[in-house]
Amino acid sequence: MANTSTLPISETSAQRTPTEGIVAALRRITAIEGLTDCELTWLAEHGGERFSTNGTLITRVGAPADSLIFILAGEVHVHRTEGGPIGFFIGRFGQMTGRLPYSRMKTYGGNGYAVGDVWALDIHESLFPAMLEAIPSMAQRCVSALLDRVREVTRMEQQAEKLDALGKLAANLSHELNNPASAARSAATNLFAELRHYGDQKYRLGSLCLSDEERTNYQQWLASVRDKLSPDCVANMVSSVQQSDREDLFSRWLTNHSIAEDWMIAPVLAETGITTEDLDRLATIASTEVLPVSLSAFASSLRAERMTEAVIDSTARIFDLITAIKDYSYMDQTPIQEIDLAQSLDSTLAMLNSRLGKIKVVRDYATHLPPISAYGGELTQVWTALIENSIDSMKGTGTLRLHTAIEAENVSVEIWDNGPGIAPEIRSRIFEPFFTTKPIGAGLGLGLDTANRIVTKHRGAISVESAPGKTCFKVRLPIEQAGAY
Repeated sequence: MANTSTLPISETSAQRTPTEGIVAALRRITAIEGLTDCELTWLAEHGGERFSTNGTLITRVGAPADSLIFILAGEVHVHRTEGGPIGFFIGRFGQMTGRLPYSRMKTYGGNGYAVGDVWALDIHESLFPAMLEAIPSMAQRCVSALLDRVREVTRMEQQAEKLDALGKLAANLSHELNNPASAARSAATNLFAELRHYGDQKYRLGSLCLSDEERTNYQQWLASVRDKLSPDCVANMVSSVQQSDREDLFSRWLTNHSIAEDWMIAPVLAETGITTEDLDRLATIASTEVLPVSLSAFASSLRAERMTEAVIDSTARIFDLITAIKDYSYMDQTPIQEIDLAQSLDSTLAMLNSRLGKIKVVRDYATHLPPISAYGGELTQVWTALIENSIDSMKGTGTLRLHTAIEAENVSVEIWDNGPGIAPEIRSRIFEPFFTTKPIGAGLGLGLDTANRIVTKHRGAISVESAPGKTCFKVRLPIEQAGAY
């Protein structure tokens, strides 16, 4: 990492290096290349030398930042201890760092340790006016160093924000994939054993050597109850208590007909729309020897069907999630696409589904909303930032409403939540970079700033209205983007 560390070197040499030696070392400082011999001599004569051996603690968190530092030899590693995603900086030989003129920095933000023997020259802040008078170009050089420092920190913070977003996306996707993957694996494992059991029951049924009439009657009975076999026939009509009562009813019927393993057969029958009257009809066409085997084979076939359906449903869910992540990231597509806003919002919701908890989602999408030409992957960052902001404000419970509409030559997307709202005194600052109300380490304060920059890039506008129980972020984007890029 480059010139983002701020280093005081704390050990003063008992014997000062000759001025010529310090000047020679200063010539290797990139930020002051081109200074005259007189200017370098001024720095060498007015600066304080500092030496530290390998492993020495040379900066402490909270210590006053009061000197401009030239690292003449060695390297310093600074470990940030008070939150933030960027926890490590390196100050290397040839850098100008520390407290710069015009900087608002007051204290150091990390503990720095010498790596190897470190030699540095520091100019105390009390000498800054004299330095700027003796070396006029130092003003421009220090301002340039400050700008480079801000750009570098911003770049690293933005990279950390992207990595944080990627981590959240991976965690959400992992959570969403885990359930269907586990269900598919469990169903497939049980299906293997069930198919073996079903084969055994079919073999037993075949070994009974049914007559043509018995086989025909049994096939006709199966056909007559086929439309009652879907679990949906019962699941949408009865409660869990009624379901338990149905199991007891079938268990008693099976016991009365001397059919073993009623504990395996009754639950399967209770999940269907079959009644005891249907079983009575089977009992009239099947002998006492055939009835137990035929019902056991029938129940086993139903269990196998349920497991197969579970595998199909789970793999379909996995496929849907993979499709959603491709839509969310606009993978394998050109940077600029024709974006269906409803689909873009739904893909974002799919990625954040595990974070919704008990939040109710209301979709209020305009019909016949035209697609817009945009950077699809960047727009999903906007929706992610705004929806996550609403989710965080509602703390796991509330209503999230997504509304789209056409407004003249624009399309609008509104994201509403009924959280506590945004305090009036900070409302004007929420789009500032690095501004956040979250605790240290919980957020970088770049989400809304990033959303604002992306919307502006698309020649759009983003605004917010907020009151307790009613907060709305509104994004307006032009339908025609001619010349936007």
